[in-house]
Amino acid sequence: MDPVRPEFLPDPALSRDEMEALQYDVADAADWSDAFDFDAQEVSLDGEASLSGDRPLVAGVDQAFLDDRGVSAIVVARGDTVVERVHAVTDLEIPYIPGLLSFREGGPIVAAFEKLSCDPDLLVFDGSGRIHFRQAGLATHLGVVFDKPSVGVAKSLLCGHPTEDVDGRPEGWRAEILADDSVENADSGEPIGHAFQSRQYDTEPIINPLYVSPGHRVSVPTATTLVSHLCGGYKLPEPTRQADTYADDVKAEYQ
Repeated sequence: MDPVRPEFLPDPALSRDEMEALQYDVADAADWSDAFDFDAQEVSLDGEASLSGDRPLVAGVDQAFLDDRGVSAIVVARGDTVVERVHAVTDLEIPYIPGLLSFREGGPIVAAFEKLSCDPDLLVFDGSGRIHFRQAGLATHLGVVFDKPSVGVAKSLLCGHPTEDVDGRPEGWRAEILADDSVENADSGEPIGHAFQSRQYDTEPIINPLYVSPGHRVSVPTATTLVSHLCGGYKLPEPTRQADTYADDVKAEYQ
């Protein structure tokens, strides 16, 4: 799968100012409406899926790290049936900088996507989408590069604020994340994602919520609904959970 908008490829050789300027351009190019042609209700783990069926292909994307190299893993499934797995191991050219994750991890992820032979309908990233200082997190940036419907699923809140306290919420609970002064190119109070409680125990340990936001061609409410269909009893959505496991397996082979 090749980039559709190569002008937006994250280049780690850019200066910090140039990276941030590119992120503003990415956010301007992003579409945060439901601009996809599959049935969102068919994004599900229920039952074994036919490989030739109509159920959408969902790609989970995650990474592991080997010193100064990134292991990018992609697992594509139709329902609960894995269709394809690919990975790439490439150099990481810059350190982690909050808000500029796509410039550190984007290159390795693009290299993995270029090995993919199938054409996913939806991309699910371990990282943010609109919940980002410039509304251009990893899921938005690479969603725009590939012009694919994409969703970001983060384990911590990068910016913005929830409309309700997030502690100890029951499974299935969600609350909007609203833009504030930390989000530079959004109106204050604009919804940019959700805190979503994908799983919870009745007793200890208490599980923290996920922070779900649209990347590209998906709206705020639909992004969280899609993720809710993909969690399958785990905290993380199954596509990224499997990609995480696959990335660790690949990493072990190189150690």
